[in-house]
Amino acid sequence: MKVAVVGATGLVGTKMLQVLAERNFPVSELLPVASEKSVGKEITFRDKTYKVVSMTDAIAAKPDVALFSAGGSTSLEWAPRFAEAGITVIDNSSAWRMDPARPLIVPEINADILTADDKIIANPNCSTIQMVVALNPLHKRYGIKRVVVSTYQSVTGTGVKAVTQLENERKGVSGEMAYKYQIDLNVIPQIDVFLDNGYTKEEMKMVLETKKIMRDDNIRVTSTTVRIPVMGGHSESVNVEFAQDFDLAELRSLLEAAPGVVVTDDIANQLYPMPKDAHEKDEVFVGRLRRDETQENTLNMWIVSDNLRKGAATNAVQIAEYLAEKGLL
Repeated sequence: MKVAVVGATGLVGTKMLQVLAERNFPVSELLPVASEKSVGKEITFRDKTYKVVSMTDAIAAKPDVALFSAGGSTSLEWAPRFAEAGITVIDNSSAWRMDPARPLIVPEINADILTADDKIIANPNCSTIQMVVALNPLHKRYGIKRVVVSTYQSVTGTGVKAVTQLENERKGVSGEMAYKYQIDLNVIPQIDVFLDNGYTKEEMKMVLETKKIMRDDNIRVTSTTVRIPVMGGHSESVNVEFAQDFDLAELRSLLEAAPGVVVTDDIANQLYPMPKDAHEKDEVFVGRLRRDETQENTLNMWIVSDNLRKGAATNAVQIAEYLAEKGLL
């Protein structure tokens, strides 16, 4: 299969190439695509060297699928051009997520809605993906009424510039700043821009995307998203109110049986999910499962996942795998 990776030199694009190789995706020809200034640069994939090509050259080469991770404005401009050429685009930006005509896909939950006519498919926000993977089996059984989520998000979610800022601060070196404030030894309660309602764009992504992916507009979600000085994955404290009461042992077994979920919840031995343990893994790790003792039918849980993998690259590759398996490419 001929595969284009748009934004191949970026943090997520590089991870997409790694995941394609690890999962043995059937790539017969690779087209690494990046901005004009990167055209001609070389990247390595499965021990072979490939030259970065331009957007127009990539479209002319007619790949079967294009994995986009090049930002919203690039996607808005170029994804329709790829789609018009008959190329299926799986886009990692926020550009198409809330477009009612475009599917927003987490394969474990709603890949069944995909058809051969879907030429632009949206990959959800990283913090949304890990949360809904854990919530979906519980929603099916108990019915979710309301979710209160606070996130603890890795600097890798911002990109290379933020990773460099954190590393520079740890070394005491001054350099380019990805954030307005120091991130080392600090916590920044802002991810993306503020909106008129006082929430950030990241917070509203979690609210709106959850409803769309889980196909239920009645789920109420409120979110606070926070950047913390870690690399390796995002963490989330999630409080979930159900329509029905639950048995904690049954709930745990539902999570243990859920695709893509690993339950790490052994407080006697102080075992719980942490970003350092989720790093370079594709699963969503869940722990600290306990009743909210202040309210009926309500659970507290802790969710951790590698935001560059399941939160971005792996989810996109899994969508491509599903399309290939179902003959939709």
